[in-house]
Amino acid sequence: MDLRFIRHGEIDSTSERAFAAIVAGTARHGDVHLAEAQLAGRGRFGRRWASPRREGLYASLAVFDAAVALGVEGARLAWPNDLVVGETGDEQKLAGVLVETRGLDPSRPHYVVGIGWNVRQTRFPAELLAERRVASLATLGLDVSIEQAAEAALPALARRVAGVPLADEALCQDFLAATRLAGSLVRAQIGEIEHEGVLESIALSRGVLLRGRDGSQQSFPLEIVRRLARAL
Repeated sequence: MDLRFIRHGEIDSTSERAFAAIVAGTARHGDVHLAEAQLAGRGRFGRRWASPRREGLYASLAVFDAAVALGVEGARLAWPNDLVVGETGDEQKLAGVLVETRGLDPSRPHYVVGIGWNVRQTRFPAELLAERRVASLATLGLDVSIEQAAEAALPALARRVAGVPLADEALCQDFLAATRLAGSLVRAQIGEIEHEGVLESIALSRGVLLRGRDGSQQSFPLEIVRRLARAL
């Protein structure tokens, strides 16, 4: 992947700048939008993502591999789009991912992967803390600059994107391993209904596969699984 950096100061969001470039016809595969601060950073379901100046990595990158490389202990992926540390029920959110597309043309698909990664924050907005526990590399005791965080993520970005069309099942296996849920009793929320079972696999073809207490198996397409977590 030929990475091209587009650096911004204070903007609405890196994802919005990426979409604007797509509309203008100036975007290309491998563009990485980096911002010092975001005024309208967002997460899943339109939730606000706190993006103070020079304290986080607000970019279109993948971060799990980079977090492990930087020394984050106990990092894991929480379904479907969070990087967390800590045990289920007591986890702290370290990063969030939002994949979007607009006006998708099947003959010319495009996707923007927006990532907010807490790097140097030591204080967080009260409304965010009221919603859930959060962490940054700094609160985990890691002195990492924004530049170092971005540099750590680049090799992972190139490797993971290259693997999408060629080794999608391998990517699913890596995702499953990173959740630390393989073989565990989990609850999958499908719409408003929860299903409980042992997590057997995650695959693009079969979705989330659970084994019930009676040995029966149930599979759910990935796109309808709203939540997947260890059964407490």
